[in-house]
Amino acid sequence: MTSSTVCVVALGKIGLPLAVQFASSGATVIGADVDQRAVDLVNRGEEPFPGETDLGVKMKAAVEAGLLSATTDTAAAVAKSDAVVVVVPLFVDADGVPDFGWMDSATREIAKGLRPGTLVSYETTLPIGTTRERWAPMLEAGSGLKAGEDFHLVFSPERVLTGRVFADLRKYPKLVGGINASSTAAGVAFYESVLQFDERDDLPRANGVWDLGTSEASEFAKLAETTYRDVNIGLANQFARYADKVDVDVQLVIEACNSQPYSHIHQPGIAVGGHCIPIYPRMYLWNDPEATVVRAAREANAEMPSYAVDLLQAAHGDLAGLAVLVLGAAYRGGVKETAFSGVFGTVAALEARGATAYVSDPMYTDAELEAHKLNPHRGEPVGAAIIQADHAEYRSLTPADLPGVKVLVDGRRVTDATAWQADGVRRVVIGG
Repeated sequence: MTSSTVCVVALGKIGLPLAVQFASSGATVIGADVDQRAVDLVNRGEEPFPGETDLGVKMKAAVEAGLLSATTDTAAAVAKSDAVVVVVPLFVDADGVPDFGWMDSATREIAKGLRPGTLVSYETTLPIGTTRERWAPMLEAGSGLKAGEDFHLVFSPERVLTGRVFADLRKYPKLVGGINASSTAAGVAFYESVLQFDERDDLPRANGVWDLGTSEASEFAKLAETTYRDVNIGLANQFARYADKVDVDVQLVIEACNSQPYSHIHQPGIAVGGHCIPIYPRMYLWNDPEATVVRAAREANAEMPSYAVDLLQAAHGDLAGLAVLVLGAAYRGGVKETAFSGVFGTVAALEARGATAYVSDPMYTDAELEAHKLNPHRGEPVGAAIIQADHAEYRSLTPADLPGVKVLVDGRRVTDATAWQADGVRRVVIGG
């Protein structure tokens, strides 16, 4: 168990579970966030957001034990800490250009409180070279300290999914790379101390902390693993679209291919959403604009919502004036998050063809859907439906649940084909 003090900057859906994990390993953790509401909730031991397994119980225990607190004063929190872990969001624009605004602001605040001997670890996914070329000079300028000599600086990417952060922390190796050997060694030692797990349970053990040598290698590893997934899905989507042309079930083809250990084709579908896969390949392209395979895959995946509407039009006919229900605003099932969700592209494609698009989602209220500029379904009659998110609630859907629907485009293959064998109703899947 560690006795260090750790500052976690940004208490979002990754940062807060990390802070709780560090506290569970015995560290005294100060969470820093610009959102006063989130800070107040954490200090009361209350979850600022739903959906993260075990977060409420673990966070309350850490707060009551005096191991976790929160503040809006980042510089003051850093000044009290032996290690600083940064999980501030970074986005890219439509052209793939990173917007460093929030991270620059947080880094300047960190620099104000930075002390000699402190470890600074960035976990937010970054373009390759950012830790050394952007954060090191910025931290030096604001602190008067020398990176790699007076303080340690590493990049250690988060490799977890929201909803299962604690399980993923113990399942996947923690990657660490610093701007020099001493920084890397300090980073490895830190993560080994704060990734401690209860040996009394029967969950899988963590696979350790991996020394990747340099911050560039660690940055590269995160971009490579997420870009691989996008490229793989893009290939699966290309296969699915061709399967539709030749009237072959692509699912049977993929299962056959994956029975051989050298093939691992992912699943095709209506959209690739979330904070990671739609963003990080574009971030990689910012580093490597000649990566034509990556660019083609990203473009293929971005086209899938429109392709799903093409399938609807082929099955139904002219969509002008048709009321269509889009099932699922979230980017994936069971997660209340719309970041880069396929719902937006699907609605846009429907409206471009003259259809009226309604949206429903079991995780969202009508007011929340309206806040995302989506048209909530309030029982209006609809003639067709498109499943956009693989919520568990949609697996048991039948035509009786959607009266008046003549065509269902199941963009996630979650429904039972036999349940949709009804007169006057057609079920369509991507690559079916």
